[in-house]
Amino acid sequence: MNFTSPIMPANKKYFSSPWQRLLKITAGFIGGYILTQSFFMFFIQIYKDAGSLITLQFAGFILWAALLVIAFLAKNGFKIWGLYLLLTAFFALLIYFIP
Repeated sequence: MNFTSPIMPANKKYFSSPWQRLLKITAGFIGGYILTQSFFMFFIQIYKDAGSLITLQFAGFILWAALLVIAFLAKNGFKIWGLYLLLTAFFALLIYFIP
């Protein structure tokens, strides 16, 4: 009897280096969290409603999870870090300049 697996091994061209994997993981967790917080701080700055804070906590978790997935879909970890930091800086500037 031949007990070989019918599943083919993964194609090597789809593997990323350990550094790219580390960059994507940190961009997803840390960068996504920072971007989510800066976006919702900007949102709270515009709508100064205390009742919206509870809703924003749930929406923030959903956005953070989506940014985590997006980080893994990117091909380059440096680019996704750059994008997340650029968007975070953009929202931070908006927070600073909105009275």
